[in-house]
Amino acid sequence: MITLRKFLAPVVVLSLVLVPLPAMASGAAVSYACRADTKFGQHQLSLRQGAAAKAPATVKPGAHFYVVVDLKPGSLPGEVKGFTLKDVRDLSLRIPIPANSQFVSAWLSGGSGLNSTPTIQAANGVATLRVAGPIAGGASYKLPQLTVHLKAGRSGVVETKLQGSSFDNPGLDLQATIKWKFVTIKSPVRCYPDPNPALTRTEIR
Repeated sequence: MITLRKFLAPVVVLSLVLVPLPAMASGAAVSYACRADTKFGQHQLSLRQGAAAKAPATVKPGAHFYVVVDLKPGSLPGEVKGFTLKDVRDLSLRIPIPANSQFVSAWLSGGSGLNSTPTIQAANGVATLRVAGPIAGGASYKLPQLTVHLKAGRSGVVETKLQGSSFDNPGLDLQATIKWKFVTIKSPVRCYPDPNPALTRTEIR
């Protein structure tokens, strides 16, 4: 009998090593609540990933400044408890444009082992980092550094946070392809930050 637990074990490990999450400072971690959907049912899991995010502590009204997110390198397992992870693809990570600021531009630098060119696009108040992949199971990778150019508003605080509040409003999506014997399944994974603290905080004064 094929069980949901058997199919989802690789997904749990995959999520723990793959997800590129910004953190408040070098060595810190952000937590996500995730749900993997398969034809055998759903399974909820949690993950943590370290990274570094930085921004100036203070800026003047109307000043231009930058938020930089440096993502840690990682690697995917090739096999977990007898199950083969074939690849991961179609990863999307979303970060809202902070209140009290105006989006100017954003760009990516660096990155390796992604088998595609990552993109960053801002629309409807959200910046989305996309990696088409595929990133093969067992491969090492380095996601690009993200820099967001913002213009400060007249007053207040500019806080960088992650997108997402529920599985119906996720801030992170990816798809894993898993093989067990002669069966191959694709598992969409949806995640949202839980909790969702500010990654950076800049005071306008």
